[in-house]
Amino acid sequence: MNKQTIRQIVVTLAICGLGFTAMSAVAGPDENQKQMTLKLHQAKQKLQQAEAAKGAERQKLMSEHMKMMHETMGKMQEMKPNAGMTMQEHEEWISQHQKLMDDMMGQMMEEHHMMMGADCMSMGSDDAHKH
Repeated sequence: MNKQTIRQIVVTLAICGLGFTAMSAVAGPDENQKQMTLKLHQAKQKLQQAEAAKGAERQKLMSEHMKMMHETMGKMQEMKPNAGMTMQEHEEWISQHQKLMDDMMGQMMEEHHMMMGADCMSMGSDDAHKH
């Protein structure tokens, strides 16, 4: 996973979060939101596995996590509140959607920090070999 891809996903999430916060929507957690919650939980588990792994296995798990995040983000961008909701239902739907977006952003930041930590560690060992 390269840094440019991570930056693009983080920017996309931020823009989506702002868009969903600004627009009005439907009742809180609908079936799609429940599915997204489950998918984000599974992705979180994958990220935890990656954190505990080393070397190629860690890279493989992090790549799988990023793929899961990308798929989930696409589905969340397509989600819309149901027509005919009351204002209260709409606000609840938006609140739930924002929680999902926050969870997604948090996981992506964790992954980014793991990658940066690995990059910094490898850069540090390269520097040590130069001296």
